[in-house]
Amino acid sequence: MSPVKAILFTDFDGTITKQDSNDFLTDNYGMGYEKRRALNKQVISGEKTFREIFKEMMDSIKLPFKKCVDLVLENIELDPGFNDFYTWSLENNVPVIVLSSGMEPIIRALLTKLVGESAQSIKIVSNNVKLEDEGNSWEIVYHDDSDFGHDKSSTIKKYLKPGRPILLYAGDGISDVSAAKETDLLFAKKGQDLITYCKQQNIKYTEFETYASIHERIAKIVDGTETVDSIVSK
Repeated sequence: MSPVKAILFTDFDGTITKQDSNDFLTDNYGMGYEKRRALNKQVISGEKTFREIFKEMMDSIKLPFKKCVDLVLENIELDPGFNDFYTWSLENNVPVIVLSSGMEPIIRALLTKLVGESAQSIKIVSNNVKLEDEGNSWEIVYHDDSDFGHDKSSTIKKYLKPGRPILLYAGDGISDVSAAKETDLLFAKKGQDLITYCKQQNIKYTEFETYASIHERIAKIVDGTETVDSIVSK
């Protein structure tokens, strides 16, 4: 097995998947698109924390939890480039670690369906869910006490040691802002809130549309034909 040259930390919803499963449930079975977008803008402006608005979003969904899982399995699609990237990552010893503000049971169910049994080797660090009344009543259980509910930077910082591999992050939205400054290279999805935040905070990022472009750039870093600096400068 080749040595680990790079580690990819990645958001799940809207990054590995085409759609955000939490937004899908909120827009269609909760408070609706307009109210959700208004809350997102309040996080970007600093009026509210992500922890606050995400609980509002999840609390607005009144379906049994199993029904929520079934709906996302029926409707959420995988990014078209992720499976090829993930196969390459296994062959080239590039660990993939999911850092998510979503709920672990939904993420694991989607990965198993969309990627297959090999996805069991993907480490997931996320929020969870508390079920009551046989799942007819449920609420989100946050990963930590931070304003994010899940401070993604806390996991990344454990890897910031001398002689470490290159650390990479891929994300799309406001749940990713805590991780935005922590890795050597940030991939931010075109047209999404993470880019808005990076521009406001003068954070360097590399734009992507699908995992195919992430795959291409990470492969070049691993084989030595590109460096982090050369990719960021493009």
